[in-house]
Amino acid sequence: MTTQPSVLPQDPHNLALVQNVHPRGWKNPTPEKRYNLVVIGGGTAGLVTAAGAAGLGAKVALVEKHLLGGDCLNYGCVPSKALIRASRAAADARDAGAFGVTGATGVSVNFPAVMERMRGLRAHISEHDSATRFRGLGVDVFLGEARFNGTDTVEVDGAKLRFRRAVIATGGRATGLPIPGLAKAGFLTNETIFSLTRLPARLAVIGAGPIGCEMAQAFRRFGSEVCLLEAEGHVLPREDREAASIVAGAFKRDGIRCVCSAKISDVESQGATKTIRYACDGTPVTLEVDEVLVGVGRSPNVEGLGLESAGIEYDTKQGIRVDDRLRTTNPRVLAAGDVCSRYKFTHAADFMARIVIQNALFFGRAKVSALTIPWCTYTDPEIAHVGLYEHEAESRNIMTRTFTQKLDEVDRAVLDGESDGFVKVLIQEGTDRILGATIVARHAGEMISEITLAMTGKLGLKTIAGTIHPYPTQAEAIRKVGDAYNRTRLTPFLKGLFARWLAFMRR
Repeated sequence: MTTQPSVLPQDPHNLALVQNVHPRGWKNPTPEKRYNLVVIGGGTAGLVTAAGAAGLGAKVALVEKHLLGGDCLNYGCVPSKALIRASRAAADARDAGAFGVTGATGVSVNFPAVMERMRGLRAHISEHDSATRFRGLGVDVFLGEARFNGTDTVEVDGAKLRFRRAVIATGGRATGLPIPGLAKAGFLTNETIFSLTRLPARLAVIGAGPIGCEMAQAFRRFGSEVCLLEAEGHVLPREDREAASIVAGAFKRDGIRCVCSAKISDVESQGATKTIRYACDGTPVTLEVDEVLVGVGRSPNVEGLGLESAGIEYDTKQGIRVDDRLRTTNPRVLAAGDVCSRYKFTHAADFMARIVIQNALFFGRAKVSALTIPWCTYTDPEIAHVGLYEHEAESRNIMTRTFTQKLDEVDRAVLDGESDGFVKVLIQEGTDRILGATIVARHAGEMISEITLAMTGKLGLKTIAGTIHPYPTQAEAIRKVGDAYNRTRLTPFLKGLFARWLAFMRR
């Protein structure tokens, strides 16, 4: 018998959510004699694998111990983007005067209403990941903890599931930091921040990676006083330095206090106040806040699975060991998603699941290394990236050229008041082959797909330059990068030939 998880607050929206993704009174089916595929974990990788395999005629069992939909639905992409959209609405209203729109100076945010909207939308979207829907797709859905008890058997609540192939897609979870006093004082993670019903007046965010930056900006726009603490020298340390500096500038305009190179010594709480002590450039600082959000660190969910019994090698930090075809050290078992990948994105898990289906069911030879995976940090402006960074190409001894188009030279971006950004494309020297790209724009995540498509289809900058883009759009910046490349093809020798030809034609 499984225990139904609780999601706070227990309002009608969250009750509907749980009823979809871990229904009360759910009765696990009687196991088949043998399954083509047993999928452990009901996040994106697991759901896509189960649905795709069942759609092809495979007999599939799906096991989830908590909430179907995983991090993306319950604690990640879906709730965070709902909050980000609300925070952008608040910022747009406050900035309306710059567009000649008056009467917006008294804008305020009803935080409980923002959170209720998020919960309602999440519950609505959860229908796609519901246990009932997957049962209707022909998947045997088991709610409970899965544990290997052999190389080809998984046990769930006393039932044994035998398989020809299995897929581990248990994902990852937020982890705390070994900061003295932090655990005792209490802190929020992406798994708990969406349960808030009151806006914290003062919020400290530890970690200026994607999660920390997105939530820091959103909560500042809701009205919290926000201090963002980062151990590295700048926000979003894994991103292009120029791109990160633009986001840092936006944070400054929003009123976020960014402290980089911060070394936190300890945290303590007294009543409702949490005190963080840290040093910056050797100067000790004391910071008092109401809540602390930790946006650093992810751990793979490998505990309690009995991986040793199945001969599956793993590491508690890096996750399950897989090869380029997502095979584990047990030839019957594959893995996909955050539990084994350095690309911890929903869309990456989706496409890894497609590789798993091919390789597990049809002796496929699909490889993860063949995927072109873009990603986006949904700050305002957004940073989107695909492919190699310049330093990565340099480390591989690849000669490159970089073409950059600033948005302040793109008419639509200027008209939108969103000219702080750029499109930067990296190509291989002597060719128009695209190696990577970074876009900083308000909707960079929507724009990066054009470049991802070009890379996947092996189309170069010449093709992009010859592709008509509607005017005026911000995506025209991508075409302008292609134009910049074309201009480099007009060498002095060719220009001289053209000049002589045109002079001849004037006779």
